[in-house]
Amino acid sequence: MSFQTKVTPEIVELAEECKENTGIAKGLYAEYDVKKGLRDVNGQGVRAGLTNISNIVSFKNIDGNRVPCPGELYYRGINIHDLTEGFLRENRFGFEEAAYLLLFGRLPKKEELDDFCVLLANQRSLPKNFVRDVIMKAPAKDMMNTLSRSVLTLYYYDKNADDISLPNVLRQCLNLIAVFPMLSVYGYHAYNHYIKGKSFYIHNPSPKLSTAENILLMLRPDTKYSELEAKVLDLALVLHMEHGGGNNSTFTTHVVTSSGTDTYSTIAAALGSLKGPKHGGANIKVVKMFADLKKNVRDVTDEDQIREYLKKLLHKEAFDKKGLIYGMGHAVYSISDPRAQILKSFVEKLADQKGRHKDYIMYSMVEKLAPEVIAEERHIYKGVSANVDFYSGFVYSMLDLPLELYTPIFACARIVGWSAHRLEELINVDKIIRPAYMNICPNGEYIPLDERK
Repeated sequence: MSFQTKVTPEIVELAEECKENTGIAKGLYAEYDVKKGLRDVNGQGVRAGLTNISNIVSFKNIDGNRVPCPGELYYRGINIHDLTEGFLRENRFGFEEAAYLLLFGRLPKKEELDDFCVLLANQRSLPKNFVRDVIMKAPAKDMMNTLSRSVLTLYYYDKNADDISLPNVLRQCLNLIAVFPMLSVYGYHAYNHYIKGKSFYIHNPSPKLSTAENILLMLRPDTKYSELEAKVLDLALVLHMEHGGGNNSTFTTHVVTSSGTDTYSTIAAALGSLKGPKHGGANIKVVKMFADLKKNVRDVTDEDQIREYLKKLLHKEAFDKKGLIYGMGHAVYSISDPRAQILKSFVEKLADQKGRHKDYIMYSMVEKLAPEVIAEERHIYKGVSANVDFYSGFVYSMLDLPLELYTPIFACARIVGWSAHRLEELINVDKIIRPAYMNICPNGEYIPLDERK
């Protein structure tokens, strides 16, 4: 016998039976007032908890009415625009400062920030032979699975892995924040060598460099990068670090933490959520969509031709035929995504440095035309705007990050938010999360085996 990796006709038949006997009529969700996806008909999330960590604002209450407004994002009560402008104005990297803010609830003083950077730098190491024995063995084509496996394997190297006291969990979280870039980049190098047949190399991180600088140093064969490249990657990491307690992977973190399990299992579960293309893979779709656009539109400077291509996307006639314009729209934001606005402010400068100004013009044109086309074709008059994935994919491509690393780089940022939410759950709640599901299957009788028809 061998490990079964193929779907046989017998399994296909059984799957159909499963579908037939498990399907639920869509009308029943409305009849019993069940919020599919834990969201109501207006897209509002069901309130499942309280948090101090971040807040998203997409509407204002004016005279008792909900009125959409330009999107706002707050980390521990500080507007993301103010936070990013602060460290950019002082020509500093922001990842470490934002991480301190999310984890400990306040901005660090200079000495505290310096000490925190040293603390993370000292944690940037893996157990002896970990790269050889874990990462280089059985490399996967999907880096998120490689990352999850590495995180779960670190459990066995931790003598206090199951201790969920606050100091120990904080120690584990800080270690994971520090080593996620190593696990991600080294996992890619193993894949690139063993599966794609390319050269294999490992660069050690530098304790003197920021998280963003170390990612570029470890990734590139010559370890070289420009200051602008590092600053833009750092900004992207800060913007992806946290996004409210209700996103799928963060909610997963709360749910799994509430069971009392260890940190490694919790973060692996969050990684599994982020791997899903509905959550963490959108910027990959954006890059591939634009590659398809350039391939199928004769003149990418012609608005009419671009508009026709966008219509084909919505009519499921182009790209992956899913009927979506990737990078446009958001579950919460309608008028604007503040993260996209902040990132866009650096996109043109990076595009000029990389000789990709024509691509920047093309992205800008799609950003302008897509809401118009969506309103015309779908008759949706709720605001639709570019989300952070629209520009982050373009940024990552200009940084020469391989597609396989897009979602792991997202995880290198979001591990901070997950850690903050895990700590928050442990500090404030002592009940396991267990929502109610209503059973609609009628009762039946057990029939002896030889009497079944």
